[in-house]
Amino acid sequence: MRFHLFTAFLFLFWHSPKVLGQQIDPDGSFTIELGLPNSFTNKPFKDIMQGLVSVSPYYQYAFKNGLAFGVGGHYSYFAVNEFSIPSAIYGGMHTVGAFVKSSHEKFWGERFATDIGVKLGYAHTMIKTDALIADGILLNIMQSTYIEPCVGLILSSDVANSYRLTIAYPFYGFGFKPWSIGIEGNIGYDESAFNKVSSFLIVGFGYTHYFNGKNASEE
Repeated sequence: MRFHLFTAFLFLFWHSPKVLGQQIDPDGSFTIELGLPNSFTNKPFKDIMQGLVSVSPYYQYAFKNGLAFGVGGHYSYFAVNEFSIPSAIYGGMHTVGAFVKSSHEKFWGERFATDIGVKLGYAHTMIKTDALIADGILLNIMQSTYIEPCVGLILSSDVANSYRLTIAYPFYGFGFKPWSIGIEGNIGYDESAFNKVSSFLIVGFGYTHYFNGKNASEE
């Protein structure tokens, strides 16, 4: 899947319109990122939960020295992998959150830029499964802070628009346990694994619109 994302990004690079002599000088911008999350670190979380989607829209302002600050929202969804547990359980984990972002955004040429930074946020996680409902729990709710190092590899199509390949690694501030989704017992896991934070790798695409629509040659 990640190979196909990279291939599609290269296709955009070669077939997007040329903007020679029009290097973007960013200030205010809006970005939306869409990616595929893959769970890591916490072994029960990695085995049991299967990432399906992650979406992050945000506004960002970049200063002349490249320092940038942003604010936005986050949503991710993980489905229960019913084949990885002793008895099938259906449902998933929704997470919504808000974050602030600090990064360094810089155009290194007429078309290519990088945006390297970190997001700090607060996440509201809701797990809903048929096993929890059978126990009388409509939603298992967990709230925590999270931190997300992130990298964007950016290609501009004109002075107002660009596309990016995004790589991020969020760390949620809670451990995942089998009973979080309604499973009884440890089902073979060492309890020490339950306290490790839930984390996942996100690889995806992003689109950015620059509100000023200007380029460096216009200043």
